[in-house]
Amino acid sequence: MARPRTAVRLTGLLTSVVLLLGGAVACGSSDSDSSGSAGSSDTSESTVSADAYPVTIQHKYGSTTIKSEPKRIVTVGLTDQDAVLALGKVPVATTQWLGDYKGAVGPWAQDKLGGSAAPALLTDSGTGPQVEKIAALKPDLILALYSALTKSQYESLSKFAPVVAQPKEFNDYGIPWQEQTEEIGKALGKPDEAKKLVTGVEDKFAAAKKANPAFAGATAVMATPYEGTFVYGSQDPRSRLLSGLGFSLPTDLDKLIGDQFGANISNERVDLLDQDVAVWIVPDLTTAVTKLHGNKVYGDLDVVKQGREVFVKETSDYGNAVSLSTVLSIPYVLDRLVPQLAAAVDGKPATKVEQPAS
Repeated sequence: MARPRTAVRLTGLLTSVVLLLGGAVACGSSDSDSSGSAGSSDTSESTVSADAYPVTIQHKYGSTTIKSEPKRIVTVGLTDQDAVLALGKVPVATTQWLGDYKGAVGPWAQDKLGGSAAPALLTDSGTGPQVEKIAALKPDLILALYSALTKSQYESLSKFAPVVAQPKEFNDYGIPWQEQTEEIGKALGKPDEAKKLVTGVEDKFAAAKKANPAFAGATAVMATPYEGTFVYGSQDPRSRLLSGLGFSLPTDLDKLIGDQFGANISNERVDLLDQDVAVWIVPDLTTAVTKLHGNKVYGDLDVVKQGREVFVKETSDYGNAVSLSTVLSIPYVLDRLVPQLAAAVDGKPATKVEQPAS
């Protein structure tokens, strides 16, 4: 399974071929960034609890026991680095996915480096993690929670370090940001701190819902114009942004998608997008929108005629933050997404859904 976006276009989508391969497609540069830090740094003032280790974490391929506080952390999960940084650790290496960010550290997380060098950057050509390069980094913990790690990849990585794979309770690439943060908190010996981080972000969702009562009971869907129309299912982090704000997803959404994070739908089923709000992640804000509205089937829907669309440019920091949807990127997203959603559901077709200033 993959979590695409190629350098040209794929924001968080999977092609059918890569789905079969089970690898995570990363965009961007080639090999490890030699400017990465030599080892993980602890940039927080919090300390690991005395009884934190050993700790055993359950996952898709069984369980992993971490015997002591990790010092050299590698993140194979495509968004796991944000939770590590939020908990005061700087990974030895991260895996590139979205944006041309040094060490895969977005602007919402830069201050968490605390003066440390950015992590080394690993890439993935679609065949899985770079096992030899990861081994050369001598990690003492490998995190792969937001991933589609295969059993054979898990076994290969486990030969030289404890590996925390994706949970079995969710689809691949389906772990909610709350569980991701808390599981990483356990692994880093900071479970209480992780829970506080989660509570802090959940409070932001609650405040947004309270300030926008129109969100409750309204329906919404997240999509992107990849190979036609690709919609995100209920277990995708992008859809969870909407449900976390009080929106309801289309009732038959997951029935169409199955056990994946999203899927393409036929032109005959674009009626699925005729919700109170349709949020589009698009490659640009002019050509893509013109093309979407030029599709007669979609263009005739009320969601278009009544101005209830929200557009997010996929290659912007905002678009990258939406796709990552982590404990660090979500507050950045809410500051921008909530005003757009509020404009879309205000019941006034003339209201323009403005783009964020930055």
